[in-house]
Amino acid sequence: MSFELAVWQEPEPITAERAAEVLRALRAGDTRVVRPHPGVTEFAAALPEAVVPGDSPAYALVTVDLERSDEVADAAFTLARECGLVCYDPQRGLVHNLAPLGAYPGMQLRTGDGMIVVDPDLRLVADAVATMSPRNPFTALVVFGEHFVQSSPEITGYELEYKDSVADVMVRTHVPEIGAVREAFVEYAEGGRSFLERHDWRRV
Repeated sequence: MSFELAVWQEPEPITAERAAEVLRALRAGDTRVVRPHPGVTEFAAALPEAVVPGDSPAYALVTVDLERSDEVADAAFTLARECGLVCYDPQRGLVHNLAPLGAYPGMQLRTGDGMIVVDPDLRLVADAVATMSPRNPFTALVVFGEHFVQSSPEITGYELEYKDSVADVMVRTHVPEIGAVREAFVEYAEGGRSFLERHDWRRV
């Protein structure tokens, strides 16, 4: 089995649903859904696993064995941003937009199925939370050396944790719905802490 990513340029952030539509059209040979962009050529030149189909540098595909998927995907996510491109991950159903970004430069989004994204856009943060499952048992946003928020599924909902590494305080709570987790993650990414006031926490 193989792992695939697709990159192209978009003038505005797009939803994962729109990214899936674009990729379906490209696979069907309809390149009218994307426009040539110099970043595509730059991306393909810098990433050996990337291929630009046809003669028009409007999009590139990255295909690797599953064993190398984490390594290559991490590099592709970063390079796509540097080249001004969106990156669509059809395996996870996630699109990596260029903006809007969170409040903490260098913040990392980490998931239990091996995805690591530095400086994730806010839409990706919200969408990644919804991918938690037995195969993807946690999602975390980490500002190393300062603080983090993380969550994992439980039988009746989700465990939600927050740690202030500077104050050496870690708290944990249970929330019944994924919406509360998504809201907490986006607030954290934006620099807010209102989620700490909405739930009953216990120190760990």
